[in-house]
Amino acid sequence: MLTPPRFPYIPVASSGQPSSGQPSSGQPNSGQPDSSDPRPGQREPVQREPAQREPLAAASAPLSDAGGVAGFLPEHPQEGFHRLPEDMPALRLLVVDDDVQLRQACCEIAAGMGFIPVAAGSVSEALEQMRRQPAEMLLLDLMLPDGGGLRLLTEVKEFYSRTAVVVMTAFATVASAVEAMRIGAGDYLTKPFALEELTAVLEKSARQLHLDLESRRLRERLRTHRGMGNLIGRSPGMEKVYRILAKVAFSTHPVLILGESGTGKELVARSIHENGPGRARPFIPVDCGALAPTLIESELFGHVKGAFTGADRNKEGLLAAARGGTVFLDEIGELPLDLQAKLLRALQEKEVRPVGATHAVPMSARVLAATNRDLIAMVAQGLFRKDLYYRLNVVNLKIPPLRERREDIPLLAEHYLERFERESGTAHRFSADALRLIADYDWPGNVRELQNAVERICTMSSGPVLHTVDLPTQLQDFHAQRLAADAATPAGDDPENPASAIVSMADMERQAILSTIRQLHGDKLMAARLLGIGKTTLYRKLKEYGLTGAVDSPDN
Repeated sequence: MLTPPRFPYIPVASSGQPSSGQPSSGQPNSGQPDSSDPRPGQREPVQREPAQREPLAAASAPLSDAGGVAGFLPEHPQEGFHRLPEDMPALRLLVVDDDVQLRQACCEIAAGMGFIPVAAGSVSEALEQMRRQPAEMLLLDLMLPDGGGLRLLTEVKEFYSRTAVVVMTAFATVASAVEAMRIGAGDYLTKPFALEELTAVLEKSARQLHLDLESRRLRERLRTHRGMGNLIGRSPGMEKVYRILAKVAFSTHPVLILGESGTGKELVARSIHENGPGRARPFIPVDCGALAPTLIESELFGHVKGAFTGADRNKEGLLAAARGGTVFLDEIGELPLDLQAKLLRALQEKEVRPVGATHAVPMSARVLAATNRDLIAMVAQGLFRKDLYYRLNVVNLKIPPLRERREDIPLLAEHYLERFERESGTAHRFSADALRLIADYDWPGNVRELQNAVERICTMSSGPVLHTVDLPTQLQDFHAQRLAADAATPAGDDPENPASAIVSMADMERQAILSTIRQLHGDKLMAARLLGIGKTTLYRKLKEYGLTGAVDSPDN
């Protein structure tokens, strides 16, 4: 254990220990100041330790025999330091200061908090430590002998941009503080600082770094096509959703989720809950449009016995029952106006009053709301309270429909194929034409319609490969319309010359029939179905247009 002759005393700000500038050693104070004690802002020369351990001088060492740290009495051991939360991984902290004694004390304090401390006494030594194993945090003195701390801060932020930096100096000026913050320092300490100041700054920086790392990891997980909460997609629209989701997941603010029906608003809400601070608490979805107005109030806020006919016992409301979890209010636009006022009061006061009760019940649930309606238009029409809209719209998250992120449709289709295989044990795959048609379709029902379509295709198919003819009716009709449109525009038409694009109805019909049968490889029954005519009509028109030999030819 190091026992240097003198140490820049770190006073305690509010722990009840001496903070007058005189160190405490657990021994009576003689009342005579030590003329060799350093004054604030004065740098101590580095002294070599004696070969033999000397007896402790009065409160001169950063560490006492009892394990205390400078500024604490020996009966307050290092193990009593405020430690970082157990769920936070140990962070590597590089302490850079040319003062050996202060550097050692900071390392001891950081170790007691749960950091993995590493020491360096110069810019070159610190850079070597970072090259060998980068540190997540840096406690940096701005006054260093071989170039200065600002130079080291600049290089660290250039090559290790994710490292959190706290700077400290005994020669603080406004200019140096501003410059350090501009380069990328997260916090600032002025020597001499209280031990509690140091621990508070380290803990704050560690928590912020942990939050940034978790947010970045969550964003990366969501970017994969197997994201959290079954959120799938790599389109720019979904990338924007992931960025917002990663930021709001770690807060407790209300979030308003907007999107068309079937876009996956509840999946987004579940992802926010599962990646937030209340993930271990319940997630309670409430469909405001499915409940009768007389039941919504009792469901959300609860009631007491005898509040109305049939209330034979007390019932706890869902807002109070969540207890730190999440309440998801789906179709919030369907909530009656009188209940909107009651919900607004609950969100503002953090308490709910059950129906028939005379007292309020505390509420600690996070509220997420979703709708497919235009709430701004409803506010203008007087159908939705403006103050509730602003209270819910702390963060606005809009989910794009499938037609605006077509590159995600094949990923979603393959995902539902794999899910069906896990559930049924039967493997399927799409043909290239079928997958291309699925990606080109607009899917007005969005993800929900796509999921139902894939399940129907797998159930009704007769083989492992899913072709165009296996697709549902709406896709068959879409395919037929495309074929008819292609047939109506013969190759060689000049779009700049409208007269060249004029063709007779008979030619259009002939071309549509021929093109459809060719694309279906001669399947006349399916061609008749796609063209919307009977089989007999198809054979009659083939004979009428002289196409019987053409479609029956082996070449076709």
